[in-house]
Amino acid sequence: SGKIDDRVTFLKNLQEQTQDVKFDIYGVDKIQPIWADHYFKTISNAKMGLNLSRGEAIKYYSSDRITQIVGNGLVCLIDEKTKYQDYFDSSEMVFYKNESDLSEKILKISRDEKVRKSIARKGKKKYMKYFNSTNVADFIINKTLDIKTKKKYFWHN
Repeated sequence: SGKIDDRVTFLKNLQEQTQDVKFDIYGVDKIQPIWADHYFKTISNAKMGLNLSRGEAIKYYSSDRITQIVGNGLVCLIDEKTKYQDYFDSSEMVFYKNESDLSEKILKISRDEKVRKSIARKGKKKYMKYFNSTNVADFIINKTLDIKTKKKYFWHN
């Protein structure tokens, strides 16, 4: 439609502020998106993944990108407006306020391999324990069919 995606502007600004870090950005500036095996090979070689959704960040919203990032053992970088810090702390995911805050955090983490690996490992462990497909499917089925259960879900009050 000729309309510029806000994420492209965000990424370009982030790259300008974070010049000492290598970015792999696909689907922008005539760089083709990647799919299937190429996608999984690429993400498995990454160290951090930006969970950047279209439009304004919404409380508790994320596409399945978060599972791909965390599940592949990457540090998940996510906007604090998603309120995911209600479930994860700064030792499990990296929450940012804006481009400059994110740039500072990326630079800090990229310089400390031990911290980066620790955040990625803890985030993956917790995410896979509480947000795995069995728990999520069980919750959806129980809610949809109005099945009463004593099981407590990490994300549900």
